[in-house]
Amino acid sequence: MSRPNAQSMKPATAAKKLDVYLLATPPEFQENAITRSELAALAADPPQWLKDLRKNGPHPKNLVAAKLGVSIAGLARGGVTEALTTEQINALLEEKPEWLIAERESYQTVLREERRLKAQREDQAREG
Repeated sequence: MSRPNAQSMKPATAAKKLDVYLLATPPEFQENAITRSELAALAADPPQWLKDLRKNGPHPKNLVAAKLGVSIAGLARGGVTEALTTEQINALLEEKPEWLIAERESYQTVLREERRLKAQREDQAREG
C-alpha cells in the first residue's frame, strides 16, 4: 500500500469520518488510501454498501454508545467489546439489562455536571 499523502487518509480515518465500522467495509475500501474527494463523493452519494452499513451495522463503538445513551467506557463496563448491529442495539434497548440502566443514569449525571460547569465558566467569563 502506498503511503497516504496530505490529500488522502488511511481507511481507518475515512471509516471514522463516515461513521462506519472499518472491518465491515468492502476489502477495496479497507486496503486503499482514500482521497478527500473520494470521501466527499462517498458522503454525498453513498453506495449501497455504505447505506446498508449505516442502517444495519455493525456500528462502531461511538455510535453504539450514542444509540444506547451511554459512554464508550460504559459499554466496556457492560461487557460490550465488539461492534453491534442495529438489531442487537434495539434488542438491548428493549431488554434494558441492569448494566444499561445504570450506565445511562451515570452518563446523564456526567452530562448534567458538564453542562453545569460550562454554564458556571460562562458566567465567570461574563463577570470577569
